[in-house]
Amino acid sequence: MLEAILERFNYIPIVILMMTGLYVIFATGNLVKRLVGLSLFQTSVFLLYITIGKVFGGQPPILESSHHGDDHGGDYGASAGYGATGYGDDHGDDHADTDHADTGHAETGHAEASHADASHADAGHGAYDGAHHAAETVLYSNPLPHVLILTAIVVGVATLAVGLALVVRIREAYGTIEDDAINAADYSRETGSSE
Repeated sequence: MLEAILERFNYIPIVILMMTGLYVIFATGNLVKRLVGLSLFQTSVFLLYITIGKVFGGQPPILESSHHGDDHGGDYGASAGYGATGYGDDHGDDHADTDHADTGHAETGHAEASHADASHADAGHGAYDGAHHAAETVLYSNPLPHVLILTAIVVGVATLAVGLALVVRIREAYGTIEDDAINAADYSRETGSSE
């Protein structure tokens, strides 16, 4: 039982903040205190989402640069066997070989080149698979809750500013920011009594 509570310790201050904010909203008649209670409630929701989004041991979701696009981009050069073994150089030499020997040499050269192409493709594919598997084994944290809460904080501050501006206008119109006095002033204005 104690282990379950300690694993979820972050929820205890969140629930305390949430219930305190909710109590302040319903218990008081002062409009400024209600806005403070609303801000406490919003802060508890922000903390809830931020703690849910935290991944222990997680890294920022930034993928390391891989050379996958460079390997398949076209510059095969000597690494693929072209020019490295002198594939095209022997055809221009004067040999006393027969046509059959030349064809055999050409076939051997093609076989070596195709073998080099296959090994290069396997190496490139293996490097891609290795990078792909390495990306799967890394534990990344999800940035979405933090981004949403960043936006919610901006909206919360703007809402609080609008609420405080309305409280200032209500104070100018009624001379008070207490809910009971405002309701009594509205009731007397509607009924025409001078209470």
